[in-house]
Amino acid sequence: MNKFINKSKIFIAITSIALLAFTSCNEENVLNLEPYNQASEDAAFSTRENVILSLNGMYQAAQIGQYNNATPSQAGRGYPFGAAYFQQNDMRGEDMVNTAAFYAVTYIGSWDPAGALNTVYYWIDTYRLVNRANLLIEGVTKAISNGVITQAEGNDYIGQALFFRAFSHYELLNFFARPYKHTADASHLGVPYRTVGINTPELIEENKKQPRGTVASNYVQILEDLNNAETFMYSKTQRSTAKAAIVYATKEAAIALKTRVYMSKGDYSSVITEANKLDGKYTLTPDPNTPFANNYGNSESIFSLENSATNNPDVNGALASQYLGRSLIAISPIIWNNAGWLATDKRRGASLVTFKGTAYYTNKYKDTSTLTDASPLIRYSEVLLNRAEAKARLDNSTYLEDLNTVRNRSLANPTTEAYTLFANKTLAVNAILLERRIEFLAEGQRWNTIHRLQQDDIAPTAGIPAKYKNGAAPLAADYSIGTTYVIKTGDVPAIPYSDYRYVWPIPLLETSANPTLAAQQNPGY
Repeated sequence: MNKFINKSKIFIAITSIALLAFTSCNEENVLNLEPYNQASEDAAFSTRENVILSLNGMYQAAQIGQYNNATPSQAGRGYPFGAAYFQQNDMRGEDMVNTAAFYAVTYIGSWDPAGALNTVYYWIDTYRLVNRANLLIEGVTKAISNGVITQAEGNDYIGQALFFRAFSHYELLNFFARPYKHTADASHLGVPYRTVGINTPELIEENKKQPRGTVASNYVQILEDLNNAETFMYSKTQRSTAKAAIVYATKEAAIALKTRVYMSKGDYSSVITEANKLDGKYTLTPDPNTPFANNYGNSESIFSLENSATNNPDVNGALASQYLGRSLIAISPIIWNNAGWLATDKRRGASLVTFKGTAYYTNKYKDTSTLTDASPLIRYSEVLLNRAEAKARLDNSTYLEDLNTVRNRSLANPTTEAYTLFANKTLAVNAILLERRIEFLAEGQRWNTIHRLQQDDIAPTAGIPAKYKNGAAPLAADYSIGTTYVIKTGDVPAIPYSDYRYVWPIPLLETSANPTLAAQQNPGY
């Protein structure tokens, strides 16, 4: 099972029946179930080779997507997880700056259900991925019954599909719903949790009736899927190469993602329990640059999506293109100037940051020529910081070990600069949260943290924070380490948590086809 077929071949993958989002399905196009190479849906799971092609088709849907209904020969801009995840999450936060018009809608918060393609295709391409995952689960189950593949191999494929199904719905919740703590029992509206592959007119009609679940019920299903994924998937040690252990989901990836989900839920004991399972399985590299310089073969990357010279989100989506080559996303003076980020920290150095024109840009994504940088979705440093924060919130002083494990490798002199125990947990939690901002700068993590901290009891955020001005590279004069950047006229104002724009609208493409969801549109849209 480890001899996966090269992903660059998957444009002929016979899972193309799942190309269509539920929202864009109708009887005319859904009945065209023949894929690019004219193999039928049944044929997609009739041989082991075809099953693997179907699996890689799911990864293609995660990595590239089909932005604005691009054809298979066109780039999909990396929706949802190949690139858009990073860019859209960063543009919702305050630590990166939109320097042109490319991400203006997300950066300033001017969404609408019809015209904002970034939000529209975040929804549509994520549900396309969900549909591929569901069809894979159903097809692989049949392949196992028919003796095409073994139970163990099939379970691994099903586990990978469950992982993507959970990750997809979790990500949708972070944009289209209020956070878990919005109500005491999380009974507010979440998203439709789709668990059946849609490939017939009858199923499309059923799908039109599916309402949004509650956030509470969504989290139950997410965690159920991740628990099953952990059970079904192979461990990283069972993958054939170090690269395969990173670019294909594993048992460890499901565990690591659970620490993120439990953080959002506020279940800190479970965060610790899950993180403890990974003790001894990963180690941080001594140099903070190594996970990016050697992104397919390092000791701390838990799960990344692979990009190659012939299969990537292209110049309009790929991470190196957007963050560095085209200079469309800069590092904000808001985080750069933060006094808690030491001037001598290695993460300010040339291996991870570059100065172009008047602004600083991340150098984490280095291949601006062929765009082969991996998309780093989960690193072990996140697991450690999740556990550190969970422990600090529970008054467990051993949080310090995890925090310093992440931070110390970037310090010029850890002996004198390492943290010691903080006087109280508020100080400790805030130090950990700052470390998250620094460690995961330009990795699409900031919005997740802002979102889960709404109404927090220790370190509350208040809606979408104010940001550096939109549409131009920051001025060199605005960068000054240790001098707090003060929001001024012309910058992007904060959006209060009570404002309807805090959450994204369900796209018109969805609500026009699904009257149930039309009646459940987010208020204000």
